[in-house]
Amino acid sequence: MNKRPLYFDYAATTPVDERVIQAMVECLGFNANFGNPASSSHAFGLAARQTVEQARRQVAELVGASPEQIVWTSGATESNNLAIKGVAQARGVAGGHIITSQIEHKATLDTARQLQEAGVAVTYLVPDADGLISATAVSEALREDTFLVSLMLVNNELGTLNDIPGIGARVLEHGALLHVDAAQGAGKVAIDLAEWPVDLMSFSAHKLYGPKGIGALYVGPRAQQKVLAQMHGGGHEGGLRSGTLATHQIAGMGTAFALAAQSFTAEKATIVALRQRLLEQLETVAGVRLNGSATQRIPHTLSLTFSEGEFNSAALSAGIAFSATSACNSASNAPSHVLLALGHDARSAGRTIRLSLGRFTTEQDIDQAVQLIKAALASAPAFWVV
Repeated sequence: MNKRPLYFDYAATTPVDERVIQAMVECLGFNANFGNPASSSHAFGLAARQTVEQARRQVAELVGASPEQIVWTSGATESNNLAIKGVAQARGVAGGHIITSQIEHKATLDTARQLQEAGVAVTYLVPDADGLISATAVSEALREDTFLVSLMLVNNELGTLNDIPGIGARVLEHGALLHVDAAQGAGKVAIDLAEWPVDLMSFSAHKLYGPKGIGALYVGPRAQQKVLAQMHGGGHEGGLRSGTLATHQIAGMGTAFALAAQSFTAEKATIVALRQRLLEQLETVAGVRLNGSATQRIPHTLSLTFSEGEFNSAALSAGIAFSATSACNSASNAPSHVLLALGHDARSAGRTIRLSLGRFTTEQDIDQAVQLIKAALASAPAFWVV
């Protein structure tokens, strides 16, 4: 069997933690907690309902929310759609204005464009040189008819961290709602929705050592009654998201968020040390550049551009699992829209890789990855286009 490459793509997805797998297994099979949590009033259904509500509390506790403010979805993509389309459609009037940025996830950008085609005006803010969206930029873009601002907490390609509390204060003063995509931030950033002026926030389990196919949307007090359901058929989740709840996936997400809360401080310190080890060793590589702010960021995700010499991407991918772009762009093989917004041309974007660290990354992984990167720079084939 061929040796598997080193895994440096945690921003794309994380392996499911063994403790999460165990929590999910306990909801599968006849002798397990398999009942329908949404509609069955017998013992099987009630037990499943208890598991669902425990998981709701676990998710809420990590982010400083109340359990009743957490709505289950299939993932952050659905949460983004529910928040953005739901707010736009609940207004009951045509037009209006929303604000987002050029470097959002495609789940936000494509949703905004769909609303744009339906007659909603959209402002796509340009990031600054550090890959950040400032509160000032948001303030200057706000209009009388602005009803929603939708921005990331952490950029999925760069790892840059927006000042969401500062942005939220400006949006709150204006009167619009603020939606935040926190898929890359939960468990990595200390989120306190009891204090932050945020109305809607999207989460995903598979970015945090939970299963794919499950996520959540936080719906705060100001957003209550201002979100229109996008999926109908039973009025589940407070009428915002119909469908039989997947108990095993929900239990997995709850356990993943609970584990993140328990290990938050220690795990962040470990990732900081690993990132520092990586960057220190790369200092000897000519022409390598870290994209995005060096300070206002999470330590887990690094976007690196190699501007000198040739770069053997094929050789590197044999030894390291990394992303040449974000997962949302990989299907089209197009240059990263995030890097283009930061001023890269197609060639420079093509010489950029995203390395993301996680719970199972080791010092040995870091050392081996640096050696593979150096080898890839030294062994570019003659046919490689630069």
